[in-house]
Amino acid sequence: MTEDRPPSTIDAVTARSLIASNPDVLVVDVRTPREFETAHIEGAINLPLDQVDAHLQRIVKDAGGTLLLVCQSGGRAGKAREKLCGAGLPGAVVLEGGMNAWIAAGGPVIRGKPRWSLERQVRLVAGGIVLVSIVADLWLPGARVVAALIGAGLTVAALTDTCLLGMLLAKLPYNRGPAVDPERALAAMRRPARAKG
Repeated sequence: MTEDRPPSTIDAVTARSLIASNPDVLVVDVRTPREFETAHIEGAINLPLDQVDAHLQRIVKDAGGTLLLVCQSGGRAGKAREKLCGAGLPGAVVLEGGMNAWIAAGGPVIRGKPRWSLERQVRLVAGGIVLVSIVADLWLPGARVVAALIGAGLTVAALTDTCLLGMLLAKLPYNRGPAVDPERALAAMRRPARAKG
């Protein structure tokens, strides 16, 4: 006997068809406000991952139907899905490959001012620290230990699918952008509000 459960992820082509054929699909983008501002799916609601945590029970209570969770590459949306499903909302699916896959598949987007994604910022900062520590080791023996610590941190990030550096960078003003109004985002998720819209 099989249960009629939605898949945990869907590809960009399937997501486009789902959005086009089902007006009750709610697209929830869990990236930072600046990432959302750069490019997002039309009609998406921006509720950063930390806000999903803060309002988990309310989302589960108010949201009905299918939630399509989006981030840059799929990792943060996957975390949001785990939390939502664990709290009792089974109708959440992740856009496999996130906005990267959506854009690569030719999905329509609302574009704003271009900015670097959080993943790209992590690569720049981690790579920069490693480079500087190796070069500094020429004058300050032992500075390469910093490079080893960054390497260890990236290994832990990959094994645990969490990134402390990414979480820290997300808090910078560059990434925060205009404040997300969680009340407005949560109100947009309510079933009656969507039925009217």
